[in-house]
Order: sequence, then structure tokens, then C-alpha cells
Amino acid sequence: MTAGAPQPLLDSLREIVGAVHVITKPEELLVYECDAYTLEKQLPTAVVLPGGTAEVIAVVKACATHGVPIIPRGAGTSLSGTVLAVTGGIMIALTRMNRILDIDVANRRALVEAGCVNAWVTNAVKGKGLFYAPDPSSQPACTIGGNVGTNSGGPHTLKYGVTTNHILGLELVLPDGEVVWLGTTPDGGEDVDGYDLRGVVIGSEGMFGIVTRVLLRLVRAPQAFKTMLGVFNTVDQASQTVSDIIGAGIVPGALEMMDQLITQAVEAAYKFGFPLDAGAVLIIELDGLAPGLERQAETVVGICRKNGAREVRLAGSDQERADLWKSRKRAFGAIGRLSPNFITQDGVVPRSKLPEMMDFIAECSRKFGLRIPNVFHAGDGNIHPLILYDERDPAQVKRALEASQAILEKCIELGGSVTGEHGIGVEKIDFMARQFSPDDLEAMRLLRRVFDPNGRCNPHKMFPGSKRCGDFAPRKQIAA
Repeated sequence: MTAGAPQPLLDSLREIVGAVHVITKPEELLVYECDAYTLEKQLPTAVVLPGGTAEVIAVVKACATHGVPIIPRGAGTSLSGTVLAVTGGIMIALTRMNRILDIDVANRRALVEAGCVNAWVTNAVKGKGLFYAPDPSSQPACTIGGNVGTNSGGPHTLKYGVTTNHILGLELVLPDGEVVWLGTTPDGGEDVDGYDLRGVVIGSEGMFGIVTRVLLRLVRAPQAFKTMLGVFNTVDQASQTVSDIIGAGIVPGALEMMDQLITQAVEAAYKFGFPLDAGAVLIIELDGLAPGLERQAETVVGICRKNGAREVRLAGSDQERADLWKSRKRAFGAIGRLSPNFITQDGVVPRSKLPEMMDFIAECSRKFGLRIPNVFHAGDGNIHPLILYDERDPAQVKRALEASQAILEKCIELGGSVTGEHGIGVEKIDFMARQFSPDDLEAMRLLRRVFDPNGRCNPHKMFPGSKRCGDFAPRKQIAA
């Protein structure tokens, strides 16, 4: 019998999904001890891998009968401890539920299971001239259900919007096993009867129930692209270019920035041809009708040069464009060449404050004695500084947390937010009371209780006062 799990419950789970889909051995549970936020770890009591909505319902009801917490999980690519089993519980991993159930080309929608990988959707419909717009860097691995949990974005959401802009409806299994469909139904029109609660669930980090099926909005693929790489001597020059492009009334499909350290790491890993001595590079992608793109591209090139760009390269083929984006989306993986561990931050600041924010991050790097490369969605001010450290050195872990805290505090000071797409999870609980008033937080708690009165669904996330991993000393030291 697994500690903390009643034997009758484990027997029920094995009967529901099959013994091979219930994981209880400690050495196998290690795979599920954390997500991509690796600083805090805790084994779940057991992991269950249901094969469909009916099995999810039965699993949830069994856990409710025994009063055991449930933790929804997708691919585990989240970056804030969103799926951490803080006090144990039954983790419900949806990776077997990965089918594309229906593609409706005429109405530009797709019905998928929650465990469907994000990139699979676009791959399935690109031959029909469509695509699914939200494209996180973890797109080849992250799941649609996980994207719903944190309202994921990505490089191209500057123009197309984040997950909430592309979800028509979703199926949700509540913590007592009741099933509800929120939003547009798969066989219905765009209208929604009664309250439209999609936006309530999207971004709720799995605390309201378990999403099992999702109806996605598909977008017509652009007729043409102009993808450019602007090379700058300084981050300030690149940041000003971002503001000036938007100020000129041009909304690119994507505006991504990488500083020198991350560019060097990416070039060492993937040999794209990035200049190693540039202070920053800016990836600018224009898309739309072919006749209008040439003039927009000329305007953008002029803005880059006005701000001191020493070179502006235009992708000369579809393959060059694909290679450029592949290099950008693999940037986090390239960091393994620089450091054994890193914290990926996810603050947001107004675009006009990017130069000030980058200067502050550089100051933090010097103050805490840690390297902090930057790769981020410059177009919407969503920064992703990567704080490099070695978890084998407790002093480095403590300094990494201190640097992370300072950066997020600065985001709030500049009128921004502590998260753009990674969520709060366990990582940023302490910042909720700084960003929201007590009345705001109480309204959020009341809303959660409507869906989960007993707080059993993904507990100890987001809200101040939640339990933390008891053996995580570095955070305790900072709090003291």
C-alpha cells in the first residue's frame, strides 16, 4: 500500500484504468515529482493515466469518496510548479488522452482531447490552409489542456492572441465527478447559452476541475511572410525598435528578442549563423496578404536602421524561416551548455519600459553574481530572463531566488505583472498579495469555491497562505 493512499482507493483506480496505468512505485513516481520548475519537488501519492473522459469521471469520484486531493497534469512543461503535488494526492495525467477527435474545416474548429500536443493540431490542418495560433516554445511537447491551465502564449500571440482567444468551448470534470461543458458546443454555433464561463476556467491552473476535451478555433494561414533578423549592438537599440515598429501602426506576427548570451548559446547548439558579438538580435515576422508586406517590410527595415541596426537579414526561403524559428524555440534547451540549472522568469512590463527593465536585470546579474541571459516576447513586454545557477550549491540557489524575486518586484513597480503565460503555481504565491488587494484575492477564492468547495483540486497553488514544500530551505531563508 502506498503511503497516504487507502488500499481500497488504489484497488478502485486499478479497476477503473487498468493496473498498468496506475503508478505507485517511488522510483517511477520520480518522473512526476515536479514540472519544468525544478526547485521544489514532491512525489505524488500515485499517478493515474486515464484513457478517456469516462475514466476521468470514475477516478475523480473515487478520490472524492476517500477525500483525497487530485492534481491534473499534462506534459509537465509548466514553469511555475503548477502541477506540484505539495502534500501528495492522486495525480491524474492526461497524456493517454491525446487524440484529435474532429476537424471541422468549414467552421475552422477542431475538437481535441486535453492531452493532445499543441503542435499536432497545426500539423494536422496545415494542408488545409489553417493553423492553431498559440505557439509556446514548448509547442512540440506541451498539451492543449496544460495551455488552458496557464493561458499560454508564445511568439505569435502578439498579433493573434493567447490561448483564451482561441478556445471556443471545453469539457470540465468537476472535483465531485460532475461533467459540464462550458462555451460553444462541438455541434453548435458561436453563441453560448447562459453565462459564458470559458474565461473563468482558462488560466485557473487546474484548480476548478479537470479539462478533458477542448474545442479550438483555427485560423486561416497567412498568404505570405516576411521574416527578418535585426542585429543590434545594444539591447536598448533593439528595445526602442520594438516600440517604434508598434508606434508606426505595424503589428507584426511576432517580435522576439535575444540578448548576446542567449544568442551565443543558441549558435553554439544549432549553428544558425547568429552574430556572436551582437548585443541583441530581434526576430521580426510580418504576415498577411503578399501585396502589402513589401511596403511594411521596407518601413520596418528603415526603423531598424534608424535605431542603429548594423544589419537586417531577410529569410530568403521557407526553410530559412523555419530554421530561424526552430533556433528561437530551442533557446531554453541551449542553456544546458551554460548552466546545469536555471529559473525561467515570466514577468510583464509595458513595452516602453523594456530598456529600463533590461538595465535592471543586468544590475541583478552583477549584484547576485549570476549570469542572466534574456529571450522574450518583446512585442508585448513579456520578458523571460533565465537565471543560471547550480542546485548543488545552496548559496547559488538562494541567490537565484533573490534575483528572481527582485526582477518580479521590479515588474510590478513598472506597472506590469508577475506572469504573462507561465502562471503562479507555487513559485509566485508570495507576489499575489503585492499585485492584488485583499478584496481581489477573496473574490478569487470565492470563485474557486463555486467549482471546488473543499479545495481538493490542485490544492496549495496561487493563493497566499498555501502550504509549501516543507524541506525547501532557501525560500524559508528569504522569507525570514
